[in-house]
Amino acid sequence: MDLQHLNVRIFATRHDIDLGEAIPVFQRWIQDSVCEELLIDVADYRHVPNGPGVLLAAHQANYTFDGASLTYHRKAVVEGTNQDKLLQAFFAALEACRRLEDDFGAGLQFNGGRCEVAVNDRLLAPNTVGTWQALEPDFRNFFDNLFGHGAYQLEHRGGPRELFRVSVESDSLVTVSSVTP
Repeated sequence: MDLQHLNVRIFATRHDIDLGEAIPVFQRWIQDSVCEELLIDVADYRHVPNGPGVLLAAHQANYTFDGASLTYHRKAVVEGTNQDKLLQAFFAALEACRRLEDDFGAGLQFNGGRCEVAVNDRLLAPNTVGTWQALEPDFRNFFDNLFGHGAYQLEHRGGPRELFRVSVESDSLVTVSSVTP
């Protein structure tokens, strides 16, 4: 099964910040062209209950930050193997987390070992046991290489009306600065 349209969500372990402060941070990212993607605009969704928080829109992907997590939403097709695609999405999310930690200082810290990966394409990857069985080897191979065999828990999540999603939790805190591509 060919993975596309990956979403990677990395959770914060500490988030003592005002989410509104992310707006000028993301605007500065656009001005400074700090991401691989062509950054376009910032949207404030803080008023939406259980919404995305603050969204940084780019041509190839979007980034959302709700204070408790950052999610990288890949929109454009990525060439290569499933491992290449997981690596691209995961490290784009990690790099954004690093930047946010730098911009917010001690008030914000992410755990690169606590994340979720979703496929934002229900036709390509319906949230079924069959999809899980087809993709589990790809996810295990990727996270074995990243964290080490047996050093994390991987779990298929959600029901058939949700995006196909897996959660990953490393046995120890993984600072985003300690994970390298």
